[in-house]
Amino acid sequence: MNKIPLGQSDLHVTPICLGTMTFGEQVNEADSHAILSRSLERGVNFIDTAEMYAVPAKAETFGATETIIGNWFAKNPGAREKLVVATKVAGPSRGMPWVREGKGMTPADIVASCEASLRRLQTDVIDLYQIHWPERHVPAFGALYYDPAKETSETPIHAQLEALAGLVKAGKVRHVGLSNETPYGVHEFVRLAEQHGLPRVATVQNPYCLINRTWENALDETCHRLNVSLLAYSPLGFGLLTGKYDDSGITGPTAPQGARISSYESVRKQRWGRPESLEAARRYNTLARDHGMTPTQLALAFCYTKWQVASTIIGVTSVGQLDEDLNAWGTKLSPELLKAIDAIRWELRDPAL
Repeated sequence: MNKIPLGQSDLHVTPICLGTMTFGEQVNEADSHAILSRSLERGVNFIDTAEMYAVPAKAETFGATETIIGNWFAKNPGAREKLVVATKVAGPSRGMPWVREGKGMTPADIVASCEASLRRLQTDVIDLYQIHWPERHVPAFGALYYDPAKETSETPIHAQLEALAGLVKAGKVRHVGLSNETPYGVHEFVRLAEQHGLPRVATVQNPYCLINRTWENALDETCHRLNVSLLAYSPLGFGLLTGKYDDSGITGPTAPQGARISSYESVRKQRWGRPESLEAARRYNTLARDHGMTPTQLALAFCYTKWQVASTIIGVTSVGQLDEDLNAWGTKLSPELLKAIDAIRWELRDPAL
């Protein structure tokens, strides 16, 4: 895997990134460390985490994922220098008062969160520091429409950028990024950064997969023209695109034991838990099998080969899953198969938006 630049930054990363949301909840510390070591051994130089992880978010596991990663760094001298480390400051609380009180995300909140992440990660600098979700109201995490009446923003984008600039100037952050953003948000962050000499966002981390291609509905042009890179998360549609729910569904006594979505009530109420999402996933999974692939191979190859994607974030619960996801690199999709994928999308659109 050749390393690629992120936006206009000096960060060069592998086109596959190890996501760590499962560490500290589904995956214990010892197994998390084994996954991290195997990922580095196989050449992945990019890992992503967040202050609010592990997920599902709970007060007792807040910060656990960063702590696990920091402990791995401490046990593996030299590993930190080989990796590009990304983490995120949580947006407004969304029912998580243990992250922070109040509705907003003030400059002081951003600084305090960064310093806490540095301590947990046992590192002096965060390579890519991202805003996990916008401070302003946006339709995200399964919401369909923007509603001006729900606007509760308290911290202007300019003030957020100034706080991030202070962290960059202090040497605590190298580059900044966004997550769960909209075309307006990306344009505004870039416009204000260029106008005021503040850090320019290098990346946007948004969902992108066969059952959610909403990135292609304007964000792809926005980020292409502004030279902002997509970090695609949930390439397997929260597991729906692995095929493991095709026969059982995602709930009830027949659902796979220990499967992530079957244990996450909040997620099942959002985009990945919609009946339409599972039905669309079944169609793509059947298409994969009809072409001699596993559903996982098709779903990952779709992201791995799309020009819109800079790096695909994979989340795993075992070394075996990690190897399966990495082994999908290099899988080619024929023009006929891509045409069949687009035909399904034309019919079913993006049920997991």
